Amino acid sequence: VSTQSTGVAAAQMAICSDRSRFATPGVNIGLFCSTPGVQLGRAVNRKLAMDMLLTGEPISAQSALVGGLVSRVIEQGKLEEETNRIAELIASKSSPVIKLGLQNFNSQMKRQLVDAAEQSAGVMVSNLDHPDGNEGLSAFLDKRHPTWSQDK
Repeated sequence: VSTQSTGVAAAQMAICSDRSRFATPGVNIGLFCSTPGVQLGRAVNRKLAMDMLLTGEPISAQSALVGGLVSRVIEQGKLEEETNRIAELIASKSSPVIKLGLQNFNSQMKRQLVDAAEQSAGVMVSNLDHPDGNEGLSAFLDKRHPTWSQDK
């Protein structure tokens, strides 16, 4: 992200340049950003969301990082290279395990703590039964890189 935006609040991960700025500027033209506020209020703490929604002023990339709106801030000149590196790193993991993890994470976030923990424990057990779970554990014990199912 390298422009003024709050759509980032709905993203699973967000990487931005150190020059990025984020805002909900609707209030400046008489339109409260009610719809963006739904995701924003779930991505950052209430006080930061209110600050952004009520003032319409942009926040810096560093403030977005501290507030939880983005996951990483990268120097502008290295943004594409680092974003590609991170994408390749994620792509090198087990696709079925990543899918399982994302589905569980998103689902458990909607639940109360005890229910979320119970659900996640069940998913963890089923992950152990997945061929890539077995491969990962074997590779760890054998001190080698795993060969995931999508790589065979």
